Amino acid sequence: MNTKADCPSNLVERLISEHRPGYSLAQAFYKDTPVFQAELQALWFKQWIFAGLECEIAEPGMWFKLDIGEASAIVIRSHDGAIRSFHNTCRHRGSRICTVDKGKSRNLTCPYHQWTYDSQGKLLFAKEMGDDFDKGEHALNAIHVESVGGYIFINFASEPSSFEAFKAGITPYLEPHDLSNSKVVFESTIIENANWKLVVENNRECYHCGSSHPELLKTIAEVEDTTDPKCSPAYVQKSQADEQRWGTQKLPYKLIKSADSGWQIVRVPMARGLSFTMDGQPASSLLMGDLPDFDVGSVRLLHFPNTWNHALGDHALAFRVLPLDAQRTAVTTKWMVHKDAVEGVDYDLDKLTKVWLATNDQDRILAENNQLGINSPSYRPGPYSQYFEYGVLAFVDWYLAAMREGLNNGH
Repeated sequence: MNTKADCPSNLVERLISEHRPGYSLAQAFYKDTPVFQAELQALWFKQWIFAGLECEIAEPGMWFKLDIGEASAIVIRSHDGAIRSFHNTCRHRGSRICTVDKGKSRNLTCPYHQWTYDSQGKLLFAKEMGDDFDKGEHALNAIHVESVGGYIFINFASEPSSFEAFKAGITPYLEPHDLSNSKVVFESTIIENANWKLVVENNRECYHCGSSHPELLKTIAEVEDTTDPKCSPAYVQKSQADEQRWGTQKLPYKLIKSADSGWQIVRVPMARGLSFTMDGQPASSLLMGDLPDFDVGSVRLLHFPNTWNHALGDHALAFRVLPLDAQRTAVTTKWMVHKDAVEGVDYDLDKLTKVWLATNDQDRILAENNQLGINSPSYRPGPYSQYFEYGVLAFVDWYLAAMREGLNNGH
């Protein structure tokens, strides 16, 4: 039996109290299983988690599965049109019900003893259970679910935090892109041999971009803060012109963020071109949603702990991070275009995916190498650059606060 001194929550509380502001986290945060188990309970099972997209379950009966640690969720479009989520655990003897990643079926049937549930989680069939068996007491256990702007979030907590401020904040930015009426035309999942926080930290800075991301830098600026002296005068001028035009077009662009809740959204001008492609030109000829033209920059949606996103004029990208264990992370990228776009006619799949397939692989190598270095006995937390790694500093601050709150609220 663990003593109070060596239980995971007390270990993490001690590590948090010892953290030096402005520095990377202690080694145990990035490599130790007890810390990872504490994170699952204190953070992943209490925060709103990006699960998937509305367009992936556009029709009644369509569903997908999401696994986090030992927890598994089913997200389904019910036959009444509502999006629902349930624990992927049969109410008979606990078997997993959905064993593949996605599907479409009128009902959900457990493969073990054929207990069958409708799309609202109600138990319809359970053979040989006797006349006094009450099916009404054995519905699937529900998981809190919310959708906004085409994105679906779930929360395993019994009493989750409010979703309303996030929903109100991001809706005006995503509404013109109408992602609910898009479709996923390509999906990539890579397993990175790195802690999930290293994956997020890498995304939160462009300190490494100049030496690592030649494809991405064809269209974005390495420094996008127009108040930063390092930002190029040409980008400052273009940003001012773009923002003036977007104001006339009633497209919101100013940064909105909630440090406490770990989310932000902003519309960012492209440095060159119109889209994340090698030549900067649209990969799809069909405009997304109700946009005025292709020159709408990139709407960047961030929500800790597990997603960052881009919505452009011709397509959108959704990124999802899921921890597999202390040193392995699944990173899924989904490319969306207008639902009526036809491959080879309206969009070129290679052109659409080339930049981010390359960028993702480059980031995988960086994160994995970072993990190997952290695993060394010689690792000590190092200082972040306040000029280039302010996004990482914000993430670490959020992470420590979220862990502290989750631990204090108990498991």
